[in-house]
Amino acid sequence: MAKEIKTEILILASPEKVWNILTDFKIYPNWNPFIKFISGDPKAYRSINVTIQPPEKKAMKFSPKVLVYNLNKEFRWKGHFIIPGIFDGEHIFELINNKNGSTTFIQREVFGGILVPLLTKMLDVNTKNGFNLMNEKLKEQAESTKF
Repeated sequence: MAKEIKTEILILASPEKVWNILTDFKIYPNWNPFIKFISGDPKAYRSINVTIQPPEKKAMKFSPKVLVYNLNKEFRWKGHFIIPGIFDGEHIFELINNKNGSTTFIQREVFGGILVPLLTKMLDVNTKNGFNLMNEKLKEQAESTKF
């Protein structure tokens, strides 16, 4: 069974500015309420280390493999719980250049595996809320004058 969660937000900043914040992993603890930590070299087919914490849930650590790292456009990874097929997630960040100085930021994840039906409520509530909180904070960071 597959399930997708998708959120988006309009950010009044260029894709380059949004990308710079999104890919500056060392500052994540200062602004990101959902993805608390990322480390590693985000080149395609390399593993990175990620810690997420959906609202009202415990933090989860995993080491997904980067699938796409397309400058100012897309960052995508795929991770698994224990082994592929139990609970898999392909996380996608997309930046759309609106050609007017603004960016549409899309954050989505496609989940698959045998545990998805058991986790649907948590994904629909906690995980989606985490996406929205992160989107709002990314917007605040990008629209501030300090970046």
